[in-house]
Amino acid sequence: MPHLTTRSVRSFVLRQGRLTEGQRHNLDTLWPVHGVEVQDDVRFDIDALFPRTAPLWLEVGFGDGQSLAQMAQAHPQINFLGIEVHLPGVGHLLGEIATRELTNVRVVRHDAIEVLANNLPPACLQRVLLFFPDPWHKRRHHKRRIVNPEFVSLVDRALQPDGVLHCATDWQPYARWIADTLAGHQSLAAVAGDEAEPVVAARPLTRFENRGLKLGHEVSDLVFCKTAD
Repeated sequence: MPHLTTRSVRSFVLRQGRLTEGQRHNLDTLWPVHGVEVQDDVRFDIDALFPRTAPLWLEVGFGDGQSLAQMAQAHPQINFLGIEVHLPGVGHLLGEIATRELTNVRVVRHDAIEVLANNLPPACLQRVLLFFPDPWHKRRHHKRRIVNPEFVSLVDRALQPDGVLHCATDWQPYARWIADTLAGHQSLAAVAGDEAEPVVAARPLTRFENRGLKLGHEVSDLVFCKTAD
């Protein structure tokens, strides 16, 4: 497994976490099949990653990978690339890939910002998914929020014309932050109502969403489309 490089401000705190025997086995045996190694400043050969050419969706920070696996199973016509830094989540998703016999998922363990900046070719993504990222509630930690102008610019570069950025959060101040940040980017336009419904419907219930709902939080889905060049 690759080592993570160091940036001054990250949107995550790297926790070691305890690997189960099953997760460790998955990492040892399934990573060589489904994992994608990151090399500094080397673009991924997207066509070589998957057994067939198909539209590509990227999930940033997939957590335990359960929702990503569900989406991949429900949409076999789509290729999925998932990025996560925490080893237990990577190990769990690898197990889900094997159990569900998925061939349309590849996994990256790395900083998503660095992957977007250095490894993804321009205009290679049909959809970028960011579900329930850490809202970093305290004001002094807002600089750690992944949604910022740099992130939006990198997503814009990686999206195809008419590609979609779909964010979801159960923290309303962060929903406003996301909406305001994206509204400041000219080539991304908000999608709402009936036009956004098919995008939102493709998102399974996640563990973080379920926890937020039990706490009485309101869930916001924010869908933005890249305007054609």
